[in-house]
Amino acid sequence: MEPSFKKQKLAGQSVETNQQSYSPQQPSFKNPNFVHSMKLAATSKRRLWKNLKQIQAAEKALPWKPTDVTYSSLDAPPSFYPAKKYSDISGLPAKYVDPHTKLRYASADDWLNLRSASITCSYEEEAPGALDSSSC
Repeated sequence: MEPSFKKQKLAGQSVETNQQSYSPQQPSFKNPNFVHSMKLAATSKRRLWKNLKQIQAAEKALPWKPTDVTYSSLDAPPSFYPAKKYSDISGLPAKYVDPHTKLRYASADDWLNLRSASITCSYEEEAPGALDSSSC
């Protein structure tokens, strides 16, 4: 049993399938002059990234108007993340705040140092000159 459609590929232009003929055309998305970017990159040398000092030096060398936007004149928008809070005693990330002095601390050791310093400072306020003022 033979299939009900014919397939003939001619060397020229037309192809018949199921008694319908059409001529194969080059798809519209194919550009005959297209050259892939990787082929160009292989022949040219690698792109070198400039560091910040090189960019700023290049900007200073050119004559800019005060209204021109340059790399160094751009300001970053405010962060969406909350500001990090560090201990006033040790410099570590702080989770706690002393309610009396409003100073941040990270651990129990920091809290003990904070308490002893606040007691010393309160003595200094009551009797000036009694203790060394550098301790507060």
